[in-house]
Amino acid sequence: MKVLSIQSAVAHGHVGNSAAVFPLQRIGVEVVPVHTVNFSNHTGYGAWRGPLISPADVAEVLLGVEERGVFPQVDAVLSGYQGGTGIADVIIDAVRRVKAANPSAVYACDPVMGNAKSGCFVAPEIPDLLRDRVVPVADIITPNQFELGFLTGTEPTTMESTLASVDLARAMGPSTVLVTSVERPDRPEGTIEMLAVDGSGAWVVRTPYLPFKANGSGDVTAALFTAHLQESGKASVALERTASSVYDLIDLTHRSGERELQLVQAQEFYATPRLQFGAEQVR
Repeated sequence: MKVLSIQSAVAHGHVGNSAAVFPLQRIGVEVVPVHTVNFSNHTGYGAWRGPLISPADVAEVLLGVEERGVFPQVDAVLSGYQGGTGIADVIIDAVRRVKAANPSAVYACDPVMGNAKSGCFVAPEIPDLLRDRVVPVADIITPNQFELGFLTGTEPTTMESTLASVDLARAMGPSTVLVTSVERPDRPEGTIEMLAVDGSGAWVVRTPYLPFKANGSGDVTAALFTAHLQESGKASVALERTASSVYDLIDLTHRSGERELQLVQAQEFYATPRLQFGAEQVR
């Protein structure tokens, strides 16, 4: 399997491609990383250095990759945080060209906007751009519950309302939706859920809630889910494998006392997921 990953990169820590590439490689996926920024660290520190790579330069890198004959080999295009408005056109064009070269390829978009606690933390134009132009061309999207609500103009809270919001999102174009950080009021105390929905059904996985904010965990989640879905063809299997690996990654990081994801130290959890959390079919 080969994944073209168009995302940010940081020297210190693990977000964007700096979070997604290694776990994918560890499970045997060949990754073609194309960077959209080259920062010293993620922006959660409040200060960082390094360039935002211009859309024209990103397009040049993609053109060079295409000229090497790589696009027919790409099974999935993956994108995440979009730092500026111009990069969307570059990603959409790359998806079009990859699919022309390999009609079975898919596009997985993590529509990063924000979360329920922090609100939106992207440029004001980005959420509308994602909703109106990017999500409709995606095959897989991996929003959190907050982002799902913005995309669909709803306020998903219960399982029923979250499933209804997912149906609206799937009507926009994506065939598969993974909703992360589902916090419904009737869930068991001290837990959090992920919900995966495709044309064959809907499944939820419940894990213990860890009181720890881990920048980059969403990037790992989107990458692993995309790869496992492509490999297995089953949303339930991809959900179980992803939830297992990501929970153990965050748990290890939390116990380490470190701020940054212990991505390398957790590598065996990607290679051999413990599968300690089963997927329950809810539709």
